[in-house]
Amino acid sequence: MAQELTLGTRLGMHMTQQQLRFVELLELTAPELDDEVEREIEANPALEVVEDSGRVEASEADRTPYYLRRASGGGGDEAPREFAPVDTGESLYDVLLEQISQSAADEDTMAMARYLAGNLDSNGYLRRPLGMVIEDIAADRGIEVKREVAEGALQLLRSLEPAGVGAENLRECLLLQLYRMPPSKVRDDSIRILEEQFEAFSMRHSHRIISALHMSRDEIAAANALILTLNPKPGASYGGAASTAAGVIVPDYNVGREDDGLYISLNNHIPELAIGESFAEAVRGLEGRRGRPRKGTEFVRDRYKSASEFLQLLRQRQQTMMGIMTAIVAHQKEYFETGDVYALRPMILKDIERATGYDKSVISRATNNKYVATPWGAVMPVRAFFSDTVTSARRAGADEVAPAEGGSDGDEAEGQQGDVLTNRQIEAAIRELVEHEDKRHPLSDEKLRGELLKRGYDVSRRTVAKYRDRTGILVARLRRQL
Repeated sequence: MAQELTLGTRLGMHMTQQQLRFVELLELTAPELDDEVEREIEANPALEVVEDSGRVEASEADRTPYYLRRASGGGGDEAPREFAPVDTGESLYDVLLEQISQSAADEDTMAMARYLAGNLDSNGYLRRPLGMVIEDIAADRGIEVKREVAEGALQLLRSLEPAGVGAENLRECLLLQLYRMPPSKVRDDSIRILEEQFEAFSMRHSHRIISALHMSRDEIAAANALILTLNPKPGASYGGAASTAAGVIVPDYNVGREDDGLYISLNNHIPELAIGESFAEAVRGLEGRRGRPRKGTEFVRDRYKSASEFLQLLRQRQQTMMGIMTAIVAHQKEYFETGDVYALRPMILKDIERATGYDKSVISRATNNKYVATPWGAVMPVRAFFSDTVTSARRAGADEVAPAEGGSDGDEAEGQQGDVLTNRQIEAAIRELVEHEDKRHPLSDEKLRGELLKRGYDVSRRTVAKYRDRTGILVARLRRQL
């Protein structure tokens, strides 16, 4: 064994603590930023909220804009838009408990029904088999529940409103709702289809239903229309923990129209901040003092420095967000003015990098999980405006799509502007074709590709399937109407 010493050079890059903090602030959404500012105010006594009166004015360097606005013309501030709060009404569990307490069942059955109600998912389904629930109670609470008591509790639960709760699967959920309807020919046909030919119904194989149940096509169509009126998720319309967790999307940007163009604003609800005058004066006094620092002065310096850095980073974060969104709106100006998806231009991170001078990693963090309120009222993810570049498969000599995050060269895309489409245009064309198709003979992916080719969109069948899935459109056999 031998030891040797070698000398070499290595090039590396390390982020400072301040840069890391800036990245963290940049990734925050509007509600998360509000919370972060509140925490900083509570943790740092050097920070204070600027009041309208009774305060000595701080220097400009110690202040930060909390609400930024840019317009193509004009001026003046506009109050941020208000968005509806989360629905915090009664939960499904509360509704079921009230009905169970008013039932005529014995105490053991009601207790078991309450336990079953607490095990329903957000859609009102009981996903665990009843036998396993009985075993859970025995293991967790040491209570032996008789099978007949558990079955009675389940029947009680399934008799409550909304109809369909307590089912183990979709088939049971739909049948529970049909059983409550007044007897009729169409109701009985619907029950027969779900009980005997549920798989054929799910696959839209009407010929199998006709052959097995000897029903006419009109009878199947009437039954299908009735089944489609049923609620597949009876518990989803209620509030509670699951609903609250979903919440509402609070946009980070507002884009609106004015007489002379578009305006952009940050949707902030944080107060205007500044360094407290007492801390600022104390630090100015310490800077002119010589000798050994007195006890306690390090705390004042540290809090002042931390507050100054936070204000600087917050100001930098807001300006970066505004600069990036301004470049996006400028690039997609026609779309924001019209709302027409066919007005979307191909855009990748490199396009915004050239317009703003920011690195692609900064742009990615500033747009990821961020939302914008559009002039026509829709709230959209900012990433929706970064569209894949789709070129003609024959002209491009390829069968794939260039990804929006830089998979295609921006300069090359600009040079082929006449042949370049966006994936949003392809998706819109697919939606339009599906809306007007013959529902008894829906278009397959290959037929959709042929129709797109007639419109001048030469894309592969695999690309069609990809964008069909992305827009939430089912495959042809599942779109077929009975």
